[in-house]
Amino acid sequence: MNGVKLPSTQEADNVAVSLAGVRVLDLTRLLPGGFCSLLLAEQGAEVTKLEAPEGDPLRRYPPVVDGQSVLFDAISAGKRSAVLDLKAEAGREALLRLAAHSDVLLEGNRPGTLERLGLGWPVLRAANPRLILCSLTGYGQTGKLAARAGHDLNYVALAGVLALNRPRGGEPHPLSVQVADLGGAQMAAFHIAVALYDVARGGAGRHLDVSLARTAHRWLELTAAEQAAAPSELAPQLSGRYACYDVYACRDGGFLSLAALEPKFWANLCRALGRPDLTRRQFQPDQAALRQELQAIFGARGRDEWAQRLAGEDVCCEPVLELSQVRSGVQWPARSPRRPAPRLGEHTAEVLAEVGLGSGATGGVGGPGLG
Repeated sequence: MNGVKLPSTQEADNVAVSLAGVRVLDLTRLLPGGFCSLLLAEQGAEVTKLEAPEGDPLRRYPPVVDGQSVLFDAISAGKRSAVLDLKAEAGREALLRLAAHSDVLLEGNRPGTLERLGLGWPVLRAANPRLILCSLTGYGQTGKLAARAGHDLNYVALAGVLALNRPRGGEPHPLSVQVADLGGAQMAAFHIAVALYDVARGGAGRHLDVSLARTAHRWLELTAAEQAAAPSELAPQLSGRYACYDVYACRDGGFLSLAALEPKFWANLCRALGRPDLTRRQFQPDQAALRQELQAIFGARGRDEWAQRLAGEDVCCEPVLELSQVRSGVQWPARSPRRPAPRLGEHTAEVLAEVGLGSGATGGVGGPGLG
């Protein structure tokens, strides 16, 4: 590996240096690859986005502030940006030189794209036998769906996730969080970290195939097992079958999330509500009636009043917060300061100079094959 060693125990306890020295080239666009490389950057890796001359389309998604999308900024802090035109020979040669001095190359093109550019895995492996190439795509590198276009909504639809996201008796509704995109990004980061560990111990580089749709489906392990064992059930346990795991409206228009699945938490809740008689009904067939009783109870007070009253009762009940309330009301660990998201091509000359590709060797910044 390019100067990378296994972390010491002391280093492993410090996430800021656990991937220190790892060089990552990110050829992806939009959310999945960008979030994956963000996770790696947060662990200390040096991430360089390699962008086409027109840049990552996410740079232009609204809202735009100071000429750049806030969405792009959110997942690009701490990274560098260099422009390469892979349709030009100089750009392709520059990528191979960069790959020879890097540890990870992350890409999200449709299968076959790199091969058509003359940059397939055999070529990249020849340039750097220790390189880890991670292909993060919708449907993976093989199979009948491999070349199909898609976005998160399509992936969760085919994975079986979307059908579960519906009210009782209602229609599936798009999820507000990109489950497949973000889940696939995390899965890719995990596989990259495992591969880096193996390469550091003397293993060879490899081509990782991570599918966003396959990852979303993998998250249904428990649900699939449950439905296989009890196919007649109308809803999985965690999708509204039981009243002890649901969302309830409060008097002020707010909501409470109740997740008292374990009998001890359910018993604590019943005692806290002054209704110990409900304890025996947790998993009995009359769930609709039980849900109505709980709704009547929670609807008698405001959300924050319930949150304060139940906070110390050990009942797995929390208020449903709006995003603005999360930022002001929940004490998340502070993030370490990171340099701002880069402007398009901000570090092109710097990145190329690090591998001996000055303007004379590559046609120069702004020359053939380069932005």
